[in-house]
Amino acid sequence: MDIKSQLIDTATTLFQQKGYKNVGLNEILKACNVTKGALYHHFPNGKEELLIICLQGLNEAITTDIKAIFSRHLSAKDAILSMIDKLIRDFEKSGTIIGYTFSSIVSEMATMSEPVRTACSALYENIQHLYYEKLITEGYSSESASAIALLMTASIEGAMMLCLTQKSATPLKTIATLLPGILKVNK
Repeated sequence: MDIKSQLIDTATTLFQQKGYKNVGLNEILKACNVTKGALYHHFPNGKEELLIICLQGLNEAITTDIKAIFSRHLSAKDAILSMIDKLIRDFEKSGTIIGYTFSSIVSEMATMSEPVRTACSALYENIQHLYYEKLITEGYSSESASAIALLMTASIEGAMMLCLTQKSATPLKTIATLLPGILKVNK
């Protein structure tokens, strides 16, 4: 793995685990065994630029993962439940949800940095759009699909954060039991 990729992968994991403000450049450098010069060679604007690249990478990874899950299921209900089941299994296996949740970064940085807020917004918009498209293909009206996609995005992201704070998969399991009822009602 090249230095730039190593910096991105390591920083992404650290930012998700500890938040942006709690991760210092020295921690990233030490974890990657590289110099400050190497970091600034690849990211001339420093830590915030690295964060934005990490968020763009998360955007791509999450989008790819959701598309793969959705392509295996014809119904929106089955696709969403499969995705939530994957999150539950990952949480129960490792005690955390790395790769999907970035709320800690949003809550820390969205009001402090417009470029970071924009990167976070793009990630949420992409997730919401994938849900929207799946609902549209199942015959939901544009208005219903849009509203349900927003509800799903907020519910699933919130449930992931609750899983982390409660150290329990119960919030995601609860969402998995409630969403099918919402999907039946609002076509």
